[in-house]
Formats: sequence, structure tokens, C-alpha cells
Amino acid sequence: MKIQVFQFCVEYGDVEKNEQKIKNWFDEELKPETEVVVLPEMWNNGYALNQLIDKADKELSRSFPFIQGLAQKHNVDIVAGSVSNSRNGKIYNTAFTVSSEGHRISKYDKVHLVPMLNEPKYLEDGKAVPEAFTLSSGVSVTQIICYDLRFPELLRYPARKGAQIGFYVAQWPTVRLDHWRTLLQARAIENDMFIVACNGTGNDGHTDYAGHSMVINPNGEILAELGHEEDSIYVEFDLSEVATQRETIPVFENLKLEMYK
Repeated sequence: MKIQVFQFCVEYGDVEKNEQKIKNWFDEELKPETEVVVLPEMWNNGYALNQLIDKADKELSRSFPFIQGLAQKHNVDIVAGSVSNSRNGKIYNTAFTVSSEGHRISKYDKVHLVPMLNEPKYLEDGKAVPEAFTLSSGVSVTQIICYDLRFPELLRYPARKGAQIGFYVAQWPTVRLDHWRTLLQARAIENDMFIVACNGTGNDGHTDYAGHSMVINPNGEILAELGHEEDSIYVEFDLSEVATQRETIPVFENLKLEMYK
């Protein structure tokens, strides 16, 4: 599996600048062998929450065609971070993924909203858990958003359903960088799977974002990690490590779901 993660500073409340930045990253940074590109959380407007009534996307009517065009042009699957997204009079933090052929292959509304960033005041929480879905390559994966990282139950479900990679997209703050790294490693270890994490960076005038996007193997080892600056990761890894780890440490065979409360 050949994955590239784009870590950049999301422009506060400026979808045009953010779209242009993403286009530039694809044109200038994308490696020809890349199969999957990952973007950060809330890349359309960032955390300009008090502006989202006017600026949020409408049922992905702008974000999806934009990502679809990039996926088809560059022949890559895109784990499209997440965007502020209006639906039925409410605004959600919506993650989605688009295949290299331009099909939307997943959609997930963030379940756990961040009280520290006032998300519950402006956003509606999602009502469904993240599911496993299949990339163009046939690999089973899942996609989860930021604060959801603190709730291990969310990843356990798609991992039990066969997901081999967990994509975490985020705008995680610098003040809790140690939590970011530790929790990501824990999710990899406890589920015997790869974790690919894409975080935003920079300062939007309200929050300093940590960066430190990373890729972690099923043994919890960090294969690659960025710093605080705008940058990209390219990592190639062998998915057979998932099966090997799940045979060596068979946590899913040893689950006792009937006993858990």
C-alpha cells in the first residue's frame, strides 16, 4: 500500500484559498506511485465555527465534486479529511472518501464533538458509527475524525469487520500532542492494524495545531512522522503485517463481547 499524507495549515473561513492550496499540493507534491492521499479535518473552512451558517458546504455539493475531480485527474483514492457540511438545517463535521474512479465510497459524520473547541454549540453530532469500506485496491479500511480518537470503541467495530487501516483525520491542538501520539499508537496496537493519521498545523488565531501526522504499523511502531511545519509523508507498507500480527496476537479471536458492559 502506497499512501501520501498532506499536512497543511487550513485557512480560517476561506474555502477558495483552501481548495487552491489542495490543488497545488496535488500538482506539486503528489508522487506518481501514490495510491491513496489523505487530507486533514475541516479543510474547507477550518474552525471558523461562528461563520458556518453561511460558509458550510451544502450536502457536500461543493466538496465532493472538488475532490472527485482531483481523484479522477490524478488517479488516486482520496481520504478527503472532513468538511463543515449543512444538511436538513443542521451542520455536521462530515468525513468522506472518493475512489480513483470518482465514486464516493464512504461518508461519516463525527460522533464525538469537541467541547474544548465549542463544536457542540455549532455542530450536530453524527448518529452512526464509522463503517469498514473498500478502497480501489480492494483493501478494507475505515475513516474516523479527531476527538473520536479518544473513544476506542469506534475503531474496534470496523476493525472487527476486517478493516486493515484506520485513517484518522484531525485538527489536533499542540497542547495535547503527547495524547495524539500515544492514543494513535494504542489504536494500532489494540486492533493489530495500520494507523494513518493526518493532522492540520499552524495557528488560526484561536488554536495552535500540532501537525505530527504519522503512519504507525500494527505493532505500534511509528514508520514516519512529520513535525509542526506544512509537509507531506509518503509511506509504502506491506499489509500482510496485519494478518501476521492478528495471528501472533489474536485479540479478535479472544474478544468476549458477551461479558463486556
